[in-house]
Amino acid sequence: MERYIEKPTNESFDVVVVGGGISGACVAYEAASRGLKVALFEKGDFGGATSAATSKLIHGGLRYLNYLEFGLVRESLRERRILEDIAPNLVYPLPFLIPNYGGLKSNRWIIKAGMILYDLLSFDKARTKHSSKRLPNHRMVSKKGALELAPMLPEKGLTGGAIYYDCQSMAPERLTLAFIKSAAAFGAKVSNYAEVVGMEQRQGKITGAVVKDVLTGKKKRIQASLFINSGGPWADRIIKRLSGEESSHSVRMSEGIHIIGPALSHTHALVLLTPGGRHFFAIPWRGKSLYGTTDKDYQGNPDDYRVTRSSIEEFIEEINSTLGRTVIDYKSIVHAYGGLRPLTDTHTESSYKSSRKYEIFDGASEGLDGLITVEGGKYTTSRNLAESVLSVIEKKLGRKLPTSKTSSRPLFGSNIDSLTEFMQTRQNVHQGMDAKTLDWLAVNYGTEMDAIVQIAADNPALSQVLDKDGEILAQVVYAARFEMARKLSDVLQRRTGLGTLGMPSTSVINKVAAIMQKQLKWSAAKVRAEIKEATEALRLPK
Repeated sequence: MERYIEKPTNESFDVVVVGGGISGACVAYEAASRGLKVALFEKGDFGGATSAATSKLIHGGLRYLNYLEFGLVRESLRERRILEDIAPNLVYPLPFLIPNYGGLKSNRWIIKAGMILYDLLSFDKARTKHSSKRLPNHRMVSKKGALELAPMLPEKGLTGGAIYYDCQSMAPERLTLAFIKSAAAFGAKVSNYAEVVGMEQRQGKITGAVVKDVLTGKKKRIQASLFINSGGPWADRIIKRLSGEESSHSVRMSEGIHIIGPALSHTHALVLLTPGGRHFFAIPWRGKSLYGTTDKDYQGNPDDYRVTRSSIEEFIEEINSTLGRTVIDYKSIVHAYGGLRPLTDTHTESSYKSSRKYEIFDGASEGLDGLITVEGGKYTTSRNLAESVLSVIEKKLGRKLPTSKTSSRPLFGSNIDSLTEFMQTRQNVHQGMDAKTLDWLAVNYGTEMDAIVQIAADNPALSQVLDKDGEILAQVVYAARFEMARKLSDVLQRRTGLGTLGMPSTSVINKVAAIMQKQLKWSAAKVRAEIKEATEALRLPK
C-alpha cells in the first residue's frame, strides 16, 4: 500500500471516506470494488480506536434476543458466516459456556429456549466454504460437565450449562487492515495519519476537503462528489466542525474496557452474569483470559479518552464478585485496553441496553449536502453496513452500480481454497522456519506470509523470534514497507501481536524500534520519542 497523502497528485474522487475504522474500511472496499473512485483518510492509524477495542469476537449477539432484536441477531449471524468464508485465516469457531443457575436470567430452561432460537436464526451456519468453520448446534451439559470445563465457577446453585458456538478473530486489527488492503487492491487511495480539517462548499454542496498530513503538517485539497463521515465517536464533532452547529443526530458514547489476566478456561469462553444483571465474557486468548467488556456512558471529548485505574478496578471487583472469590487482581493483569462505542440509541436507561443497530443520515437535511454520516453498528455487521451505504451513494450519484460481490470474494491475503491444506503446505514449503512462527504467520497474514518468510530468508537476522507465539523481526520490516506502519505503536499494537498481550521487554522494543529507524530513516531523537509514546500507551494506569 502507498500512503496517498504523501503523493503530489491532484485528483477528484467519487467518494471520500473520513475515518479508517472497520466501518470506513468496509465502505471504502465496497465502493472501490464496485467501480467507484475512492479515497480514505484516517486521522490516526487504521483501526486504531474503537475497532481495536473489541472483545475479539465475530458473533451474533446472543444477548440482543433479550431485547427482541431478532433482525440484528440474524444479520450478525449471517455476517459471521460470511466473514468465516472471506477471511478464513482470521476468523475461527469458538465454543462458549453459559452456566445455569436458579435465577430468571440464567435459568436452565430460559437459556435452553434462547439457544434453540439462536440455532434457528443461524440456520445457515453449516453452509461455510471451509468445513473446519461449520458450527454445531448448542448442547446442554450437567453441573459436573460445566465444572470440568470451568472449575472456578461458583458451585452454589449451579445446575449445569449450555454450550454454543460463535467465532473469534485472533487479531481484529489485522482484519480491519485486510479490508483496507482489499480497498487499495481495487484502486482506493488510502492514508493513515491524515486528518480532514475542513471542507469546501459550492452552491450549497460540499465538494472538497482540506486534509492535513498529521506527520508532516502539510495540507492537501481533495475534490469529491460525496463524503462519507465514518468517524465513529467523532462523527458528531465532524458534523459540528463543518456546519458550526450541533447535529440533530447525536451519538451516545459508551466506554468498553477489557483486561487480560489469569485464564479461567483454556478451551471455552465463559458467559458470566454479574450480580447487577449484566453479562461479560472470559475468553481464552493466547494462554490467558480476555475479560470484557464493560458498558458505561462516557461524556466528553473522545480525543481525551483513556482507560483509568478506577475503571479497571471497578471491573475487577465485578469479576470477583460474580465468581464469589478473588480470581484476578491488579497485579495479575498483563494488559488492559478500552474504547468508545458510538451508539445511535440515546433513549434507553443505560448504554448496556442500547441497540447496536446502525443508521445512515443524509447531510442535505442539515445544510450539508454531499455529506453522508454513518453512525452506530457492530464490528461483525460492518460489511453489510457498507452495502447499505452504497445503496445511498448509488442514489446520490444517480449511477447504477454493479452488484456487490464482497460477501463471496476473499479479502486481500485470504484467498485460500482449503485452509487445512494451506496450513500443511506452508510447513512443507518453509521447513527451515520455526513451526510456531509459521502458524502465527499463516493465521495473521494468510497468503502474504510468504513475503515475510522471504524477508527473513534474505536476512537471517530478521528470523529472530520475539515472543512465545513465534513472531519475528521480518514482520516489522513488512509492516513498514507494505502496511503503512509509521509509528512504533502501529507495529506493536496493530500490525503484530507484540504489544497486544502487554508490555514487551525492553530488548524487544529496542529491536523493533531499530528496524523501524532503518526502514523509515528516523533520527535518534525520533526513536526515543517513539519508544516513549509506545510504552506510555501500553503501560497500565497507575
